[in-house]
Amino acid sequence: MIKSVAIQGVQGSFHHIVAKNYFGDTVVLNECLSFDKAVDTLLSGQADAVVMAIENSIAGSIIPNYALIDGHNLHIVGEYYLDIQHHLMALPGQSIEDINEVCSHPMALLQCKAFLKQYPHIKLVEDKDTAEVAKRIQQNQLKGVAAIGSYLAANLFELNIMARSIQTIKHNETRFVIVKRENHEIPMEEINKASIKFQLEHKRGSLATILNVMSDCKLNLTKIQSLPKIETPWKYAFFVDVTFNDYNDFEKAQSIIKIMAEDFKVLGQYKQARS
Repeated sequence: MIKSVAIQGVQGSFHHIVAKNYFGDTVVLNECLSFDKAVDTLLSGQADAVVMAIENSIAGSIIPNYALIDGHNLHIVGEYYLDIQHHLMALPGQSIEDINEVCSHPMALLQCKAFLKQYPHIKLVEDKDTAEVAKRIQQNQLKGVAAIGSYLAANLFELNIMARSIQTIKHNETRFVIVKRENHEIPMEEINKASIKFQLEHKRGSLATILNVMSDCKLNLTKIQSLPKIETPWKYAFFVDVTFNDYNDFEKAQSIIKIMAEDFKVLGQYKQARS
């Protein structure tokens, strides 16, 4: 039973929204200002699970998080897709013309670049977390400073939303994974997605051969991400997500890939969040 969930960020962050939607309102949040700290909290037993962003429809993969999951031998037990809507918020009684500074996570600033460009008088300041900025504005009663964050953050910290959905690309979705120390979350018959990792010899056709095995075993490739092996120049690990209708097909594929590839590892077996 989940009692405590570690998130990157504070209450009002998008990670908080996912934790609430996935586990329910009663779950205890363990707020961390970095993904490394969130993982340390899980490893030490202070949290039962971690909610971790893994990729965004605009910005792509969050590569360091793949390395965190792999390096600490953690397991992906579920996933959640969240529509990211960025809102500009500040203390009540101000207009955008009164704002001198917008502080937010670099990714949020990037995703709202076109909107912010309309206000050249506003200084853009990078910060660690969207919701933490909103919290700071409320606690210190900072006038002339705005945050970019979620509707939940505006409500929690009693800020006025000056402009809604200011992200440049309106369909802005992030995929989050639920990570635990062990993987025995759901019955085998309900598993229809897996995340795996492997390395290949640096020779022609090696990746194509593995992809053909997946196709022959009726696996659908939904994600492939390479990550360089720092200790071995020009050698890469591949992180792959696959879906399937029959778990036996996945078992067959992994038995073959284990023979053909190096350092094969199943990072997670879980139920696909959407079809």
